Amino acid sequence: MPVLTEFLERRPIAVATQFAGFSRDAIQFLVDLALQNERTWFQPRKGDYERLLKEPLEALCAALGERFEARGMPFRADPARSPFRIYRDVRFSADKTPYKTHVSASFPWAGEGSGGVGAYFHFQPGEMFAGGGMWHPEPAQLAAWRTAVDRDLQTVKAAIENRDFVSTFGHVGGDTLKRVPTGFAPDHPGAELLKLKDVTFGRPLSDDDVLSPNLPDVLATTFAAAIPVLRLLASLGPGETRAGWLRGG
Repeated sequence: MPVLTEFLERRPIAVATQFAGFSRDAIQFLVDLALQNERTWFQPRKGDYERLLKEPLEALCAALGERFEARGMPFRADPARSPFRIYRDVRFSADKTPYKTHVSASFPWAGEGSGGVGAYFHFQPGEMFAGGGMWHPEPAQLAAWRTAVDRDLQTVKAAIENRDFVSTFGHVGGDTLKRVPTGFAPDHPGAELLKLKDVTFGRPLSDDDVLSPNLPDVLATTFAAAIPVLRLLASLGPGETRAGWLRGG
């Protein structure tokens, strides 16, 4: 999942249409793009990309913003800032293919606490999912997570073992160290949590989910189950980093 950082302000987007679900043509567009990831293929079809993927994703974000407000959920959804660009940053990558082969959007935590955490939607053929957490956190935030596991494991477990969270997402995960980090007992009861370098979670979505006009409600219900864990993660970092936006998607 992408790093949560401050995102540049953009002009608001007026979303003219209601979200009606993605189409099978949208899925096929990404299949074709993965096979022909070149500007010479994409540029003549940019209008198709905007019609099939960019505009529906913006409409989805607008619809989710309405759901978050109606349900009192502490997330931000913005059709201008939530979606990721399809263009890859290839400056420091050996892979010079210019386009991502998925579309995605971020919904940062807007409740009390720090930034660096939030919810996430990913649309890719064969890999549709919704999730969140903190991905590649700042060192201070990761250190705060490990301190919480070490000093207050009961509180951490109360969040990550919440019944609704577990039934929706299973368990938290992410990249891990091979050994318990220095400074903690190798046999610590929270050893596996201490090894985490990210604290993330997700649940798969079916094609039927993403093709349905009910996707905003599916995602809102999914993200509601993540609130206990995201509230815990947001409580770990400094308040001045609040309101970050997912970046990199």
